[in-house]
Amino acid sequence: MDEKGALIRLFPVPFRLINDDQQFKKWQNIEASVEKAKDDHRPESYHLKVDTIRRDAQPITAKNGWAERWTFIDKVSIHSDFGSVDTDRLAAGKTLAFLRPSSIIALDITPSTSPDWTTQERAKLLKHQRQAGLFDDADAPAIKALRKLPHEFHYRYQCNVEDGTREYRHKIVDWEAGALYWNCRKKYGAEWEVPFRKKLEISLPAADLIFLMGTIHRFPDQWLIVSLIYPPKRQPHQEIQRSLFDL
Repeated sequence: MDEKGALIRLFPVPFRLINDDQQFKKWQNIEASVEKAKDDHRPESYHLKVDTIRRDAQPITAKNGWAERWTFIDKVSIHSDFGSVDTDRLAAGKTLAFLRPSSIIALDITPSTSPDWTTQERAKLLKHQRQAGLFDDADAPAIKALRKLPHEFHYRYQCNVEDGTREYRHKIVDWEAGALYWNCRKKYGAEWEVPFRKKLEISLPAADLIFLMGTIHRFPDQWLIVSLIYPPKRQPHQEIQRSLFDL
């Protein structure tokens, strides 16, 4: 988000290629030059000029029950029903939103329909990296593409509405969830699904789970769960929120 609390989308961010002194962490303030994306008409989309990144010394702390982080989260309206999220898209063109589900029904895990990157997807990854101005064509063979997840993850969840509850289902594309999957595979092998489900079906819903929702560029009416935000519920003496990576 920007300093006023508006949600924005910055790209490309070829993180592995950014200089060490410019690499930033989650929940860290940065300053950078940006410009409205010409190839992406979503109102929140901006191109980031990677070589202008300047970061704060330390990320925003999770101490005291996320007290400091809440000062930023509270700047943004949090929807209680996905229906109002999509209403904002239709009425005002908004393509990013916070959503707090009332409950998680289940996590659906299904095999990916395309377990490897297509030629077009690989070309797009390289295009975004080139746009950052960090390497030329001669460097392209040395760039390692991200591993594509062999599974897709969807949350089935409920939201409170005037006449009761309503059920929805959306795909999770949170980077940390993907990293958790690979960590579980490495640590537990064929038994990876048990600890993975425990984290996403039990641990995170026990917190004050909030979805960062975002639309797909090519399909503006299709929403994804872009990120999972999981502060502890606001109670006195709440212990510090553990990382999603902790098993």
